[in-house]
Amino acid sequence: MSTAGYGDTRIWRPARPRLSIVKLLVTWLIATLSLLVGCAIVPGAHVNGFGAALTAAVVIGILNALLPPIVAALRLPLTLLFGFLLILILDALILLAAADVSGGRLVIDSFWSALLVAIVAAAAGVALGVLFGTEDDDTYSLQVIRRIAKRDKERVETDSPGIIFLEIDGLALPVLQRAMRDGSAPTMARWLTEGTHRLVEWETDLSSQTGASQAGILLGSNEDIPAFRWVEKETGTLVACSGPADCAEIERRHATGRGLLVDGGSSRGNLLSGEADHVILTVSRMDAEKKANPGYRTFLANGTNVTRVLSLAFWEVLLEWTAALRAIRRDVVPRGHRGGMYPFLRAAICIVVRELIVFGVLTDMFKGRPAMYATFSSYDEVAHHSGLERADTMEALRKLDAQFARIDRARQFAPRPYEIVILSDHGQTQGATFKQRNGYGLDELVRRSIERGNVAQMAGGDENDRATAHAVSEATGVRAKPKKNDVSVEDVVVLGSGNLGLVYLMEENRRLTLEEIDRSHPRLIPALRRHPHVGWILVHSSEHGPVVLGADGARYLAEDRVEGEDPLAAFAPRAGEHLLRASGFAHAPDIYVGSFYDAAMEEGCAFEELISFHGGIGGPQTRPFLLYPLNLQPPEEPLVGAAAVHDVLVGWRRALNESPA
Repeated sequence: MSTAGYGDTRIWRPARPRLSIVKLLVTWLIATLSLLVGCAIVPGAHVNGFGAALTAAVVIGILNALLPPIVAALRLPLTLLFGFLLILILDALILLAAADVSGGRLVIDSFWSALLVAIVAAAAGVALGVLFGTEDDDTYSLQVIRRIAKRDKERVETDSPGIIFLEIDGLALPVLQRAMRDGSAPTMARWLTEGTHRLVEWETDLSSQTGASQAGILLGSNEDIPAFRWVEKETGTLVACSGPADCAEIERRHATGRGLLVDGGSSRGNLLSGEADHVILTVSRMDAEKKANPGYRTFLANGTNVTRVLSLAFWEVLLEWTAALRAIRRDVVPRGHRGGMYPFLRAAICIVVRELIVFGVLTDMFKGRPAMYATFSSYDEVAHHSGLERADTMEALRKLDAQFARIDRARQFAPRPYEIVILSDHGQTQGATFKQRNGYGLDELVRRSIERGNVAQMAGGDENDRATAHAVSEATGVRAKPKKNDVSVEDVVVLGSGNLGLVYLMEENRRLTLEEIDRSHPRLIPALRRHPHVGWILVHSSEHGPVVLGADGARYLAEDRVEGEDPLAAFAPRAGEHLLRASGFAHAPDIYVGSFYDAAMEEGCAFEELISFHGGIGGPQTRPFLLYPLNLQPPEEPLVGAAAVHDVLVGWRRALNESPA
């Protein structure tokens, strides 16, 4: 469904979600069968026949319709934590109440048995929904959301179209194109086939990672964001695009009042808020999670959501364990670390966070908000550890595509028309890590090559894991152990941001020149230049300005000349422009280090332990996309830099929101 184009004066008449008698009966049957399965599996629970389960399902359904909305309406601090716990408790109590009125036909021995029955029954309900073809039926949920939204005094009813921006973190254009062809993105493929949308590429800045891209897209500037993490020498501080305090500071530095989401917009699951009025799970505004946040109300108001999400999360953990074991058995390489807490963090990102964000977007739609921006990180999360286009990575993308179909279907019920734009913030490139290839990391290479001092390698790993850990910490009040960000006592700090490395020599509180580095550490630059898995290094020469050095040549960026072999020859044509800009950042490292890139194999290597990565240059990591409705003004191509994308999105929002009623 596509809304009216610019200047179209048709009156918008939203439909009303209706649960037909047939759907109601099928839902009742699934609930009955799910209860039978739960009671058959959980010790201490028993139901006396199908008829008793049928009756109990009616009682449970009525109580679920009445009680969870009351709990969801409570203004609770730490809404996500207390809301989840209260709804879980309520689900168990509802089952106990159904047992009490059943006359002994439904028996549940204890609260804990009731809670397990609720979770097992929810899992069975998901499986039966697939079998009966009701998995994608959101009618009841949409009725609940619509009922709650209509009571909101801020709800807007208008013919002026709103706009929904849905970001797929880390998905490159060529990967999406193959996914459309192979059936892993059927919704987006259908939009292209039916001619409602157009697909275009844009080119990232350096660095190609979420912090820099979202600053540009949402705020209009990503100046002086050298990488996912960097050192500010004048204060001896490590800054990372995953900590709430750091993201808040990044937003403070770049916000100018022209954020994409000003004047009534909403931010869902982003690092930065885009100056939105309404936020959930937005890292730069995590203080909102400590208060009574109404953004979770519609999710909690449906009594089955919490148990359903928990059962899906448990299933996701099992899928990850299975996929990891299969990769080991088949000796798939490169292969990332997938043990420890990672399966549970994957479940949190791919299921729990995803569902909360989807419900946030649906709520925004039913309240008629003019613009919303939501980030979905599940593809990026799985790709980091599984690989760029492995089976479970493509399955994560397929599930995201299904959520977009869900949002698309809900548009007809919203109080204003909406356009949907899908975009990515960067792509990913694949390859065995620097440490896997060499047996040591970039920090060790630097340590061997300096004349004196200690070398500190700061936190590496998956950005989604860290951001999610921070989000869960703030949303639940359970404090994670703070990471050290004072690096003033270190002699050398080495950081990894995908296949972009940063080396800070802390002997001065300013950037050192090439000549100063050569005098203090004469072996360091040669060691980096000649390493087979380093493609280039970027330093600042007092004589020539920014210079890119490779094993057999140099490229003088300010002078636009090459000496010997061009170290950037294997990279994209505008690589030099991006490096020249990054070299001018106030907090650029003394040495930028870029991995090699093999165009034939489309691979490089990360300086952190991720087998699919981004942050630097080389391959599809710098090739994100925009998938937008045809009735929006086409962007001028080539579209280079996240700030350019911001200008396009702001233009679309302005044209839609100001279109005549």
